[in-house]
Amino acid sequence: MLVDSHCHLDCLKLDRHGGSLNAALDAARARGVGHFLCISIELEKFDQIRAIAEAHDDVYATVGVHPCHTHSHQPTVDELLALAQHPKVIGIGETGLDYFHDVSTREAQQALFSTHIEVAKRTGKPLIIHTRNSRDDVLAQMRHEGAERAVMHCFTEDWATAKAALDLGYYISISGIVTFPKALELKDVAKRIPLDRLLIETDAPYLAPAPNRGKPNEPAFLADTAAYIAALRGLSLDALAEATTRNYQAAFRLDTLPIRALAS
Repeated sequence: MLVDSHCHLDCLKLDRHGGSLNAALDAARARGVGHFLCISIELEKFDQIRAIAEAHDDVYATVGVHPCHTHSHQPTVDELLALAQHPKVIGIGETGLDYFHDVSTREAQQALFSTHIEVAKRTGKPLIIHTRNSRDDVLAQMRHEGAERAVMHCFTEDWATAKAALDLGYYISISGIVTFPKALELKDVAKRIPLDRLLIETDAPYLAPAPNRGKPNEPAFLADTAAYIAALRGLSLDALAEATTRNYQAAFRLDTLPIRALAS
């Protein structure tokens, strides 16, 4: 079984599934994806994310505000703590720093990041980390503020950054970008990450892997990314699936992993 450790089910493009999220999830289940983590990026849509998680046994959620939405919402620690109490919320974020998009000041982003780190420390739930043109500042702030548990989402940095994150005890999640022909440095990183720290994701509806690059991404395409990484590492798909699913359970402290079997 595969786990999509980072997807935005509230944002999926559902045209090819007749507008049905259920159909899109069933398409993923049919390809071996048995569990989905729906990631929050703005609190205005959190009610929708929570409703999706409540409606599906195999969908869990996070709560947080993406750094590119810093300008629209600066939640307090207490606000996020209250939302994080929901039993299907198992992570904090997507959070971090984004110095590529000029939508808010670095100081405002860093303040919002601090809020998320504090919530993660109080709840014991891992941070879902976004970095863009900000890797040094992200890791420095996490070290300084004592961020204990984290997933480096959609990792595209170099091996030195990966090693620094691994040394802090974090997990690294690889998306479909690894299938892109020019992503040579990322391919090397994907081969070198210790198998017990590796996660996989779609980041759907963004960044569809080959052979669907350029199309809206969806959880079913996780199977293509998984097969590519397995081949890259010289593993069977089953071995990669087993390891990454076990890692997901460890990262998010899930004793059991609810799945929904397809009707026969």
